[in-house]
Formats: sequence, structure tokens, C-alpha cells
Amino acid sequence: QDYYGKELQKSEDLKTNVCVTLARPLPKALRDALEHVHEEVVARYYGCGLVIPECLSSCRILDLGSGSGRDCYLLSQLVGEQGHVTGIDMTKGQVELAKKHIAYHMDKFGYRKPNVEFLHGYMEKLGDAGVADESYDIVISNCVINLAPDKKAVLQEAFRVLKPGGEMYFSDIYASQHLSETIRKHKVLWGECLAGALYWKDLYSIAEEVGFSPPCLVTASPIAIGNQELEGIIGDCRFVSATFRLFKVPGGSQAGPGQVIYNGGIVGHEQELVFDANFTFKEGEVVHVDAEMAAILRSSRFAEEFLIRA
Repeated sequence: QDYYGKELQKSEDLKTNVCVTLARPLPKALRDALEHVHEEVVARYYGCGLVIPECLSSCRILDLGSGSGRDCYLLSQLVGEQGHVTGIDMTKGQVELAKKHIAYHMDKFGYRKPNVEFLHGYMEKLGDAGVADESYDIVISNCVINLAPDKKAVLQEAFRVLKPGGEMYFSDIYASQHLSETIRKHKVLWGECLAGALYWKDLYSIAEEVGFSPPCLVTASPIAIGNQELEGIIGDCRFVSATFRLFKVPGGSQAGPGQVIYNGGIVGHEQELVFDANFTFKEGEVVHVDAEMAAILRSSRFAEEFLIRA
């Protein structure tokens, strides 16, 4: 909390290139939406790039580690007035900053009543902040789960608050091996999102334990540290930034592989939907999918966007 509230006053104060590595060019719709977000909210946001899934109209979204609220105000525009966005963060100053600008943004977006709220609390204990079972369509998280000592508790809570068919769409840092105690206790490496990185194979076992479908890898890119002193401490360990999708597929949804045809109805993805590293769906084209992907599409918010045949 001290690192993000006191040592960092703006994004430029970060000591490694992690956030630079993660920032990708934005589609025009997101660039336009970002321009409507208050400049103080953008300046005090320490996240990396953007973590925004598709097909968001009227969805209820929970943002874990919402910081100054930048992504929440962006999502507020994408879900529309009928949707809702909740941000939760452990740093009180960041929550207060985000709350301060609610009226400004609702006026800017032309909404009659707020469709965003901000909670002070911990992502491992969403119940303590009043987040109910099966109350969200999507849980997003942008490079903050590595800051939680108990990753399994975070995924368990996300699973609990998601509706059946709901999705956890999140970006984080992963390590090529289990990290040493020296790395895990290093204050700057922790604040820069490296010391808390999960060994990537552990994500798969934790997701399965909690009840999620196997993780779908969306994108991954290696991280350049760009700091000689920190590289010396890290040694031969390598870090990667990766975005995954996890789905809460209801029991009994798996009915074998299938053929699916995307109808091209998702705004901004009319010609093709890049779902993950393995599946790209072009409008009107028949794609053969395995039982897992068939179950995900059938049970999630994407069901109406596809013709699905056994």
C-alpha cells in the first residue's frame, strides 16, 4: 500500500520496464473511450496496458485492484447505462480518488444515474466488502493478482462471485520457475509486480482446484526488466506477461466437441473474434471446437453470438 500510495506519485516513478512491456496499441474505440476519462484518474493509474474483453453490453463487471478507477470508467462506457462496474482496491487513497470523479464521468457519459461504484477491500476477501455470490458476469484484473500472497483465495473468490457461465479475464506476470525467498521478499521487485509472480504451471492447477475451466491463453509476451541491479537479483528466472480467460462452466455443460459459426454481432469484432491463442472465429465460417470450447461458448455470454451444433 505504501509503495502505490506514497513512493509512486505517477506512472513515471516505476523502476522497471514491466508496464512499458505490457502496454499495447489500443483499438480506436478504446482510445476514444479513454479520452473521456479524467486526466487525474489516468495520471494516478499504475496498471499495465488495458485488460478489456469483448461482448460487454449490459454486463455486470468487477475490477479487482481498480486503483484510480481508469479501467472502471472505460468499462462504464462499454457496458452502457444498463450495465454496472464495481472496482475494489486495498489502497484507500486510490479508492477515494476514484470516487471523487464519479459525478464528473456520469455527466460526461450522459448517464442519469451512476453505473460505477468503488469499494475499499481485499480481492482475497470480497465477502467482507459485501460482494455477493453469483453477482457478476465478468471479473477482470490488470496485473495485480501477483500482489496477493494467496493466489488461490483470489481465484476462489472470483469463482464465487461469478454467475454460472461467467468469465474471469485477467492479465498478470508469470515466472519460469518457483521464486526464491530472496526475490519474494525484495520490496522493489514486489512493488514492480515481479516478486509475487506465480510459476506459470501453478495457475493451471489452482484454476482446476477452484472449479474453473482450463485457462485459455489469450496473449503472452516476455518482459524486459531494464534494470541491471534487479536483473542480478533475479538471475536466470524469466518473466512473461500473459492474459488468460477462465470460465465458470456449469456442471453438465460438456456435451462433446462441436461446430460453431460466429454471427459477427460483437461491436468492434464484426469480421473476426480472436478468442484466444488457439481459436479465431471469422464471421460465417464453420470452426470445429473441442468439448471444452463448445461448453464455454454454450454457457457464457457468447452463446447468442454463435450458432453451435453438436
